Amino acid sequence: MMGFEVLPLGSRSLSAMNTFENKDNDLETGKLIKDGEKTARSNKVLKIPNQALLSGFAYCISSCSMILINKFVLSSYDFNAGISLMLYQNLISVIIVSILSFLGIISTEPLTWRLVKVWFPVNVIFVGMLITSMFSLKYINVAMVTVLKNVTNVITALGEMYLFSKHHDSRVWAALFLMIISAISGGITDLSFHAVGYAWQIINCFLTASYSLTLRRLMDTAKQVTKSGNLNEFSMVLLNNTLSLPLGILLIFIFNEVDYLTRTPLLRLPTFWFVMTLSGVLGLAISFTSMWFLHQTGATTYSLVGSLNKIPLSIAGILIFKVPTSLENSASIFFGLIAGVIFARAKMRERSQT
Repeated sequence: MMGFEVLPLGSRSLSAMNTFENKDNDLETGKLIKDGEKTARSNKVLKIPNQALLSGFAYCISSCSMILINKFVLSSYDFNAGISLMLYQNLISVIIVSILSFLGIISTEPLTWRLVKVWFPVNVIFVGMLITSMFSLKYINVAMVTVLKNVTNVITALGEMYLFSKHHDSRVWAALFLMIISAISGGITDLSFHAVGYAWQIINCFLTASYSLTLRRLMDTAKQVTKSGNLNEFSMVLLNNTLSLPLGILLIFIFNEVDYLTRTPLLRLPTFWFVMTLSGVLGLAISFTSMWFLHQTGATTYSLVGSLNKIPLSIAGILIFKVPTSLENSASIFFGLIAGVIFARAKMRERSQT
């Protein structure tokens, strides 16, 4: 399996991550520490903050870049084939990971039928999450997309409560309420409001929360059906992106993107292919860093940081794409940022109390 030398950042294997998660008083699953395991916890706790911070930073950089370049392709180039863009990005990821695995730089699990059957529900949600993100980003400006993503935190928190018996304190729920208010006020004051885009974004919030919760729930089962009994990050990236290819091809025909692809002159531009390929590389980066970060923290923290990266992302989105805005809309976005900070502080306090 993938050793320490494979990742310069020092990421541990997935089995080591889950070992810690099962022994700790896990914030996301609500599992209690066993008395005989507290010593093991004290030996590992020093490594976790650095891993969580590093993986969170990598996730923010890759996800911010990914959103900006997707917006550039979909809006600036006016590319009307979001599913095809997703398919190409995932194909690039599969090619890169396969080459690295073939050269022995990384280690990946072979794809077996048993593993595919276990992972299929996760992959369906994964594809839906990517496609709805493309569709919403086509119509909504980057700043409002990032504010609306706060709704994902609310859905995830509710999912944790029912699936993992994780209960949050009043400060967390107050922060989540502020996030909802900022999303609603932001939508009302959005000068470029588009109902179709907002509908796709709401669906995306549900799918994003479902993805993080389902991934965490099925991880142990997936490991049990692998040949080695483990499943590292690169194996999951390869598994997710490989399984998304046939489903993506099917959806291209269902949504009739084939006709558009045969007529658009964009596919004859070398610069467009360069941007598309760059987006594929970023797709691999966000696939790996998101899984890495999820294993280091949990579903709520994963969704939280995904929304907190709107601080630099919103500013960049407004400036780069010259988005028309108003004082009311800017205030709503700022309110959403403050709500995110309050939520982060509430989660930190909740973790220290447990």
